[in-house]
Formats: sequence, structure tokens, C-alpha cells
Amino acid sequence: MARYIGPVCRLCRREGMKLFLKGESCYTDKCTIEKRNVPPGQLGRARRAKMVGYGIQLREKQKVKRTYGVLENQFRRYFEAADRQKGITGELLLQMLERRLDNVIYRLGFATSRAQARQLVRHGHFTVNGKKVDIPSFSVKPGDIVAVRQTSQKAPAILHALEEVKGRGVPEWLQFDAAALSGKIGSVPTREQINLPVQEQLIVELYSK
Repeated sequence: MARYIGPVCRLCRREGMKLFLKGESCYTDKCTIEKRNVPPGQLGRARRAKMVGYGIQLREKQKVKRTYGVLENQFRRYFEAADRQKGITGELLLQMLERRLDNVIYRLGFATSRAQARQLVRHGHFTVNGKKVDIPSFSVKPGDIVAVRQTSQKAPAILHALEEVKGRGVPEWLQFDAAALSGKIGSVPTREQINLPVQEQLIVELYSK
């Protein structure tokens, strides 16, 4: 499966914002954006200054793709699925991405980044409603219970993540049970509950051309 294997801080600099791709270091002064918030390359400052129209729409799409770790074909499928449903397409798109299993694992604090959550899911450390699921793109729904498998509850990576993310908080649409190392999907997240500073309408306009 194709995936980006380059330096992730470069992606944050290209988008001009924190995408939280590198775990807990993104929440500290070590974050590259704190020190050097310019696009990569010698002409970085000029490229950002010239961005208008199509470029702005493209950057909004890239922010969302890179935040959730999906590539173009998969992202387009999400958009097409959202476009077929009744409602605001941009919000539906973000809701679908939020309900990915790897994102839920990250939001619950079982991983310090979505990339780590994706790896943990692929290695079979989690269950959904008691059944092992190793597909990061698996879509959860209200009422589902996501839990760490019994054999993985002492996994160093998960325990380290839980310790590192203390105080980060869990979104209102998720219910975290620290004793059982599980979380329940309380509802579909609203746009206000999705903490992502993007203008999703620009993505809709880009794909609607």
C-alpha cells in the first residue's frame, strides 16, 4: 500500500499549520512550526504569498488528507460517498474521516499520533464490539465499543501513549473508560466537535469544478 515515508514536519510547514503528525512533540516547543513556519524550499515565502483561488482550495484539501493520513484516491472516495448523502457535503466528509478506527484510537489516547494508531490497528491490538479489527479505515458508528484486546493491555506503546496524552482530553462524542481501556462511540461528531481548523467548503468547491 502506498504511503508517505518522508519527514512529516515538512508537511506541516507546507500547510503552514500543525497537523499533529509527530505525536507529543507537536505539543511542545520542539515542534518545527514553532521555530520555522515557512514552506520548505528556497522559495517557500514567495510560494505562500502568491497562493490564490485554486491554490487555496488545494491547500485546504491537502491539510485534511495529510491530517488523517489518506491518499488521493481514498480521499476522493470519501468525498463521493459524502456527496451522495443528504446534508452538508463538507461536514459529512469530515465526519466520515473522524469515524475511521485509526482516528478514534488516536482521539481516545491509545496512540500519540494517527500514524501510530494506524500501525497499532494493523497489528491487531484493538476490538470493535468484541471482535478484532485490523483495518485502520474501518468506520465506527454510534453505540460501538472500541477496546484494547486483553492480550494487548500491557503493550508498552499503548501504555506510553496513555501516559503521554494525559490532559489532552477526549472529544465529547466519545466516552472513555480508563479502567476497561475502552471507548464508546456516543454519537456522530458535529462540526463543532471536530477540532480541525479548515474550510471544508473549499474542498467541495474544488471537487465540484
